Amino acid sequence: MSDLLRLLRLFRPYLGWLLLGIALSFITLLANVALMALSGWFITAMAIAGAAGVSMNYFTPAALIRAAAIVRTTGRYAERLVTHEATFRLLAELRVWFYNRLEPLAPAGLESYRSGDLLSRIRADIDTLDSIYLRLLVPAAVALLAAVVFTGLLCWYQPALALVEGTLLLLAGVFMPWLMNRLGHSAGRHKVEVSAQLRAALVTDLQGMGELLVYGAAHSHANRIQKLSQELARQQQTLIGLNGVSQAALGLCASLAMWLMLVLAVPMVSDQTLPPTELAMLALFALASFEAVMPLPLAMQTLGESLTAARRIFGLADRQPAVSEPAKPLPLPQTFTFRFRKVSFRYRPDSPEVLQDVSLDIAPGRKLAVLGSTGSGKSTLASLLLRFREPCGGSLLLNEQPLQRYNSEALREHIAALTQQTHLFNTSIRDNLLLACPEAAQETIEQVCKAVLIHDFILAQPDGYDTLVGETGVRLSGGQARRVAIARTLLKNAPLLTLDEPTEGIDSETARKIMANIVARAEVRQQSLLLVTHRLQGLEHMDEILVVAGGRVVESGSHHALLAAHGVYRELCAAIW
Repeated sequence: MSDLLRLLRLFRPYLGWLLLGIALSFITLLANVALMALSGWFITAMAIAGAAGVSMNYFTPAALIRAAAIVRTTGRYAERLVTHEATFRLLAELRVWFYNRLEPLAPAGLESYRSGDLLSRIRADIDTLDSIYLRLLVPAAVALLAAVVFTGLLCWYQPALALVEGTLLLLAGVFMPWLMNRLGHSAGRHKVEVSAQLRAALVTDLQGMGELLVYGAAHSHANRIQKLSQELARQQQTLIGLNGVSQAALGLCASLAMWLMLVLAVPMVSDQTLPPTELAMLALFALASFEAVMPLPLAMQTLGESLTAARRIFGLADRQPAVSEPAKPLPLPQTFTFRFRKVSFRYRPDSPEVLQDVSLDIAPGRKLAVLGSTGSGKSTLASLLLRFREPCGGSLLLNEQPLQRYNSEALREHIAALTQQTHLFNTSIRDNLLLACPEAAQETIEQVCKAVLIHDFILAQPDGYDTLVGETGVRLSGGQARRVAIARTLLKNAPLLTLDEPTEGIDSETARKIMANIVARAEVRQQSLLLVTHRLQGLEHMDEILVVAGGRVVESGSHHALLAAHGVYRELCAAIW
């Protein structure tokens, strides 16, 4: 129940809305019970008066009945309005809270999660929690208040009547919900887990549908989704069956309460200790009072489903970020000089080192390239520089101060970074570019697009810069999408430009021209440049080249110096010349 208490603490800012919804629901219940009881008394009194041929004041009870009907109708509307408003506010608060907890985890802390699973947690699991307030808190609070009020009123008539009412309310409102929770907990938990697996599988399969069709694997994946769907349907059938049993049991308890009231009240009428007009009133009062406990079995039945969703959310939200932020961050300097001093890194304590004793300097205006094959650890350098991860050994300095002493978000505002796996959003080319600099003028946008040789292609499209790129840039070729991503990076005005495999998927001649334009632009803007690549295009423009193999720097120097050294770099160049 610790997850439930934690949820309630998150609901605290909306306590006023929650209490108002409970109050309106309780008033509506009282109005409905009063309407039933007064109607029974009024009909009986009118029948007796008519049989006896006497007159009676029917204006007052008729007015009370109308008032109860009006309160019930307006109260039900107001209760729905307030409780749903409160629920929507709670869900919005939870989504914002959850997103704020996820953001520091990205990207390193989320690499082990599938995108479909993350989507399921932030949407479906949080939506599941709407039942905590609507189906659990409100019904439980109203049932508790109603049980106290109803049994208290019956004690005024006869303790035996209150005992019958209280016993059956206890059976219907406590035992049956407890039983439904025991029987439905496993099915509810399994339903959430299977639903999450199904959503994750659907997202993954839809994203990779082209590959599934090409390799003939679509049928096997469809079978897997069908099995998950059938398993989900079985769990839903179990929960629906339990709900049917619980509602039948509550109906039985309500009917028993009505008949037992009659059994106990008839002798009281015969003994003239109870007016005859109140016999029907008590019976209908007992029957209507069970409306207070009707929602409880379903609420407790779905409690396991809600708590499982809460555990999935809290389990991810409680993960520690890969980097820790300083309590009192240093102010960022005016100029940026980064130094790696014998930096080492491994992804897990039991995994081998991907970087070993790497040292390098990135001074203002300096152009540095890190060259190495796939898996040599060169991309990890850019990840450490952006503070997506922390070094396991050595030191990473900014102007002779440890990089850990600076706020990560503030630091990244001064770095324009292109990663290997850039994302294009399902919007226009212009909107994708403006992510880097929302206030950029059209002239500036066109300049960076010309630099990466994509401007002419964009103008050739019917909608020009308003052309939609599709989901993950699917309407562009790999090279075109990469050039849009490079243009977006160049659009950001930052003192340091880091490019991780910028020309991947681009032919050699185009890559050479793009790299020359990037270097020329960086020199004009006096930007530092860190190029991480396994390709040789543009390296002749670099001030220093570090050749990395096995996580170590095996060679360093300028393009001409490394060619003259007859080492690894010369062999790489000779292989393509």
